[in-house]
Amino acid sequence: MTTTARARGATVWLTGLPSAGKTTIARLLADRLRTEGRRVEVLDGDEIRRFLSAGLGFSREDRNTNVQRIGLVSEVLARNGVLSLVPVIAPYADSREAVRERHDASRTPYVEVHVATPVEVCGERDVKGLYARQAAGRLTGLTGVDDPYEPPAAPSLVLRTQDQTPQESADAVYAVLAERGLV
Repeated sequence: MTTTARARGATVWLTGLPSAGKTTIARLLADRLRTEGRRVEVLDGDEIRRFLSAGLGFSREDRNTNVQRIGLVSEVLARNGVLSLVPVIAPYADSREAVRERHDASRTPYVEVHVATPVEVCGERDVKGLYARQAAGRLTGLTGVDDPYEPPAAPSLVLRTQDQTPQESADAVYAVLAERGLV
């Protein structure tokens, strides 16, 4: 790999339901890329909500604002040679499309990955207890349950995490990056 190829950044946008495996996959991929000497950042949706998007709620407008903020940060990082891994729900297709358009305008590589884990499997995993809180009536607006999730129409990759290990999922994303000359 040449120095120029090593310095090329990109955004890898992992979208899917809560507890689909987005962050786990992103962290595994980040570990591999760092081992190879790549500059990598994981823009975790929960961390962004706590800091960059503190004060936003979960209305469609606030979710769109959150996604656009993350998209801007990711595009700037990627444009400057960082592989930016973005595990966020990003439930609305138009919000994700606006992020893609921002990347296209700056000629920054953008790879959309749909972590297509069925809601039943996500509910069993329930990493943050969201599905249990929703079932108990203590939470409303849970994406994929009582709030919409619009799956990507044409993602670069679809991961069915119920059929493979997190490492296999991360390896599949790596393979797409390799095919595109981004690693």
